[in-house]
Amino acid sequence: MVTRHKFSLSFLHYNMRTSWLLSKFSFLIILYGVVHIEAFHQTHSSTFNLNQTYKPSFHFQPSKNWMNDPNGPMRYKGLYHIFYQHNPKGAIWSNNSIVWGHSVSKDLVNWFSLQHALTPTKPYDINGCWSGSVTFLSNNRPNILYTGIDKNNHQTQNLAIPKNASDPFLKEWIKSSMNPLIVPTIGNKINATSFRDPTTAWIGDHDGFWRVLVGSQEKGNKGITLLFKSKDFVNWVESKTPFYSAKKIGMMECPDFFPMLINGSIKHVLKISLFDVSHDYYLIGTYDTIKDVFIPEENNNELTRVLRYDYGKFYASKTFYDSVKKRRVLWGWINESSTQEDDVQKGWSGIQAIPRALWLDKLGKQLIQWPIVEIEKLRINPPVKLHSKVLKRGTLLEISGVTAAQADVEISFEVNDLEKAQALNPSWKMDPQHLCTENGSKVKETGLGPFGLLVLASKNMQEYTSIFFKVFRANKKHVVLMCSDQSRSSLNHKNDLTTYGAFVDVNPIYDELSIRTLIDHSVVESFGGQGKTCIASRVYPTLAINDNAHLHVFNNGTVDVKIEKLSAWSMKKAKINEIH
Repeated sequence: MVTRHKFSLSFLHYNMRTSWLLSKFSFLIILYGVVHIEAFHQTHSSTFNLNQTYKPSFHFQPSKNWMNDPNGPMRYKGLYHIFYQHNPKGAIWSNNSIVWGHSVSKDLVNWFSLQHALTPTKPYDINGCWSGSVTFLSNNRPNILYTGIDKNNHQTQNLAIPKNASDPFLKEWIKSSMNPLIVPTIGNKINATSFRDPTTAWIGDHDGFWRVLVGSQEKGNKGITLLFKSKDFVNWVESKTPFYSAKKIGMMECPDFFPMLINGSIKHVLKISLFDVSHDYYLIGTYDTIKDVFIPEENNNELTRVLRYDYGKFYASKTFYDSVKKRRVLWGWINESSTQEDDVQKGWSGIQAIPRALWLDKLGKQLIQWPIVEIEKLRINPPVKLHSKVLKRGTLLEISGVTAAQADVEISFEVNDLEKAQALNPSWKMDPQHLCTENGSKVKETGLGPFGLLVLASKNMQEYTSIFFKVFRANKKHVVLMCSDQSRSSLNHKNDLTTYGAFVDVNPIYDELSIRTLIDHSVVESFGGQGKTCIASRVYPTLAINDNAHLHVFNNGTVDVKIEKLSAWSMKKAKINEIH
């Protein structure tokens, strides 16, 4: 297209002394070129509209423009609510126009958009209403604590309450006349530009005071979560001791803190979002209610080596407890991997991951995540199924009969001949993402794997995204690596084509190796080992779009593997914030 434009423009600068005949001939060529370009644009637009081609069909997002952090998810008077960071003025981030978007749902799948809940209107939030949480007070009324960016670009903590608590939609919110409730000062030594994202508050066991956490950063790149206490939810006092801190990790933002029941006892989870690396990490441990501090079970000095919710694109997450269905539900922001120019052309940027049910594994050592059961309402039955299918080395098997650009796929593998697994070289960098990059799905090596799924694949395999396992031998045990390889996902190499990876805590001697993958045009969410390892990715194929997308199972290892079972469903489109 660019070449054609340059070709036409070159004739506009043609030497005027050229003969009339040649000029007329040139004009005809120009005219033909312009018409040809216009026809190309019309054809291209009809088959490849950026706005629609990559727009998910069952992932939450506003009808247009920018979205990032999920805020204050809750259930109230029979409706689910999600608030979210939103720039109503465009498809890119804006420092001074962020508002709280607001949508409601009966089922966490189909959503109806409401008016903005919070907008920058006061001196303490005039440059943006940033992230926060909802807390139900003793009268069972929801209260919002949120971060405001004031006229000096300092970060303040503020309160908003419903104008009409009897309204199940909670359409209007009133900012407290006592705002700002907590401000950074020279006296409290709080970093004025790194002090944000209050958590859901809770009441202490021994004194009846409310407690809330706020993320921050101190000198020397020390990340810290600050604890504040209040008797009335308005006047807050900082605790003398930080709730949790770690050295040399930078800003701890979007903290989340909640209890989890395991074998009749309670453990606590502290989640923090590390701004410098844009990953969410969580720690399982004990809450010392006397000292008001969090004590991790495994006190790893290098925080970036602890567990993550998701090893792909997933950030600024927030949970809530669904008291009706007795479950904790996790929301997380999945940002784009496309260029900012493409985002502007699309007219939107940012989606939310499918809400995930969250619980502790049997040993209480890690969190298990699984898409909420309601998403299965979108499955179109019957599914395509396979049972006990052996995949010999080099096998590429297409799964037909499924809308491959909009699907839900569950597959489990049985592996034998574990003694033939490749030895994990001690000299290798024990970084799963690095191992996935070095051991991509295309690599045919001795051993077990790579084997798994190829999704959003083009007809001639110029484009595809692979989600796969590779099994290694190490110290008389087996290590299972799970990868999401985006390196060949698009012919548009301006996109971020990073490969993601993580280890899965399963024993292939006893356990099936399972993957569930939700495919939704430009997002691929994968759950390995029944939810022990999760990887979300964004992809933007140029060929493997809509009806031109294909789904395959493959085995590029030298050892045969068996598909124990496969079920693949086409998915219906959800109703999400549609413009009426």
